[in-house]
Amino acid sequence: MTPPALGIENIEVVYGHSVQVLRGLSLAVPAGQIVALLGSNGAGKTTTLKAISGLLPLEVGEIKSGAIRFQGERIDAVPPHLLARRGIGHVREGRHVFEDLTVDENLVAASNALTGRGGPKAADTALIYDYFPRLAERRAQRAGYLSGGEQQMLAIGRALLGKPALMLLDEPSLGLAPLVVQGIFEIIARINREQGVAMLLVEQNAMAAFEIAQYGYIMESGKVVIDGPTDKLVRDPDVQRFYLGYGDGSAELASFRHVKHYKRRKRWLS
Repeated sequence: MTPPALGIENIEVVYGHSVQVLRGLSLAVPAGQIVALLGSNGAGKTTTLKAISGLLPLEVGEIKSGAIRFQGERIDAVPPHLLARRGIGHVREGRHVFEDLTVDENLVAASNALTGRGGPKAADTALIYDYFPRLAERRAQRAGYLSGGEQQMLAIGRALLGKPALMLLDEPSLGLAPLVVQGIFEIIARINREQGVAMLLVEQNAMAAFEIAQYGYIMESGKVVIDGPTDKLVRDPDVQRFYLGYGDGSAELASFRHVKHYKRRKRWLS
């Protein structure tokens, strides 16, 4: 059988040799599919992405046990720049771009991810500008002067320019207006459909994530508490109540932090 684009097997992650964040986390991203990873703040979603892309050692974090595999090969000890060259693109939370460089220069810098791979090494900016026409209009503008939505487009474009087989997307809707979010998610779905890129999508906007993802995982306290096809998850009463903002008791969402450890753990972890 063809291995998944990404396989995480029972990983334990610790920061500073003492603070455990991930506790036996396992999940998979099939080749060519979008998988959503949801959970409350502090559940370990961003740490999961950093473990995959090799960034943990830069933040005094380490994988204590378990394994991470990319296209069947173990990668949990591979440095981040080599993972990018193997085909893993990480769009980090907060729209990390080179603010003093122009849009064009940001994309050229991202072509470093093509080093060591067959095929052309030049930046294929035409592909990026096809997906993001607004960036083409601002190609000579410094990235620091772009709007938040445009910076997010540039961050996604830089990852795509490295011709990834797997993209890690961390909160692409964060701080953006609803219409901008809708446009960006439409482009993410189009990239997946046309380029065949597998994606692991971390997102607080659960409905937007479920609309484009085929499968979903929900985390609590560093481990998965429920998972399944997204068309199944959207019908789950607790998922509706605590993540989608409707269903029985939706008015109590503001106090979810106070009740989740009773009802959710009783139902999902028993």
